[in-house]
Amino acid sequence: MSFTIAIDGPAASGKGTLAKGVAQHFLFSYLDTGLIYRAVAAVTLLKSDGQLNKAEAIKIAQSFKLKYLELNNLRSSEAGINASIIASIPEVRTALLKFQREFAVKGIGAVLDGRDIGTVILPDAKLKMFVTADIKVRAERRHKELLKSGLTITLEKVFEDLRERDCRDRSREHSPLKISSNAHLIDTTELSIETAITRAIELVRLERKKR
Repeated sequence: MSFTIAIDGPAASGKGTLAKGVAQHFLFSYLDTGLIYRAVAAVTLLKSDGQLNKAEAIKIAQSFKLKYLELNNLRSSEAGINASIIASIPEVRTALLKFQREFAVKGIGAVLDGRDIGTVILPDAKLKMFVTADIKVRAERRHKELLKSGLTITLEKVFEDLRERDCRDRSREHSPLKISSNAHLIDTTELSIETAITRAIELVRLERKKR
């Protein structure tokens, strides 16, 4: 049976890097579920003349293809904002739920990160983590990432985008961002990514020993 790990947290908290580090260490499969929503939003814009058409988004989600994850600029700030909007559509979330759950049970283990993995997608995950950090630190991290990718944007704009996205993610009616009662909290505000990954790896080791 696959050892499933659910990692949730707000944008730019470091959860993706941590999740990939854990997956690589244990040779588990890895899925960035947030990227799925970014891809759905991107394809929707392409097929709807630049509009986030709800009906088109649902259609795309229902026939989601892995090749969509290879689209350019899915990591941009704009893509993140559009993904948050798309993720608030119940029919889109329902359509992508089956895909994510099927991915999780393949192979010896899988690590999925996102906003509702431990609460909705994998409520019975073998291990749950919630990764967070101060919003100012998250904005600085995301700003550096965007500048390295060649995008021109101010730190103030990144901060405001994150603030608005946090509000949408936490207040949406369906599958809001929140920590599971049985999740391990990892605050990366003052942690190096290496230290955070090491801490997560140890949690996995401890949980696997119990089983």
